[in-house]
Amino acid sequence: MATKAEGDRKEPINEQAIINAYTAMRSELNQIYSKITELEMEVSEHSLVINAIQPLDPSRRCYRMIGGVLVERTIKEVLPAVQRNKEGIEEVITRLNEALEKKKKEITEFETKYKIKIRKPENEVQDDGGKKEGSSQGVLVGPA
Repeated sequence: MATKAEGDRKEPINEQAIINAYTAMRSELNQIYSKITELEMEVSEHSLVINAIQPLDPSRRCYRMIGGVLVERTIKEVLPAVQRNKEGIEEVITRLNEALEKKKKEITEFETKYKIKIRKPENEVQDDGGKKEGSSQGVLVGPA
């Protein structure tokens, strides 16, 4: 008997459907990667703010952007909110990492099931050898 997850997903009927499904899965994986990267940058920005305002006097005025509006508060009010936001973002990153692992496993199973192998075009393989030497120079020399 098919499980609920298998029942929700229809089996691809031809090669093009398999390719489309695989491409969609890879696209989802890339979206998860990019979202994780974006959120990690936000966490580092929150850390910078926390490290900058923590040693300051708690009664000192500071400004915080809330929904596109700059609001005047004290460090005592802003610091806990920024720390909570940072913790919330870290939780989201943890969940996204779990989703990423599930998606990787799903893609691996899909590749195994349909015997999918990724091949690089021949011209890319040849270019990689040439890039090691001289390409970092940024010099273009024409014929003599």
